Amino acid sequence: QVQLVESGGGLVQAGGSLRLSCPASGSIFGINRMYWFRQAPGKQRDLVASITRSGNTNYADSVKGRFTISTNNAKNTVYLQMNSLKPEDTAVYYCAADVSEGQTVRAYWGQGTQVTVSS
Repeated sequence: QVQLVESGGGLVQAGGSLRLSCPASGSIFGINRMYWFRQAPGKQRDLVASITRSGNTNYADSVKGRFTISTNNAKNTVYLQMNSLKPEDTAVYYCAADVSEGQTVRAYWGQGTQVTVSS
């Protein structure tokens, strides 16, 4: 099993920056890809960015050029650097990971961290 705990959320003015962190613990050697999702009130949970173990990244169009996903050298912590924040970025941000467990792949989720961007 893998445990994920997000931190770094908070209240920031439009144009500001925040850095989210999500350390993974447990069976981290099985992690294939890590993600950041977000969910605004009354809306579905959407993918923000993802990063593979080899460092390949993918971003939602709405955050390209403003957000950067990265991991530490040990590949057990994923970060999301968020710059030029907009009010529409307000959401609960969730960290997730795809983990190989034998012949299956299982998804793990963190509990979420609130990001609020004021105009």
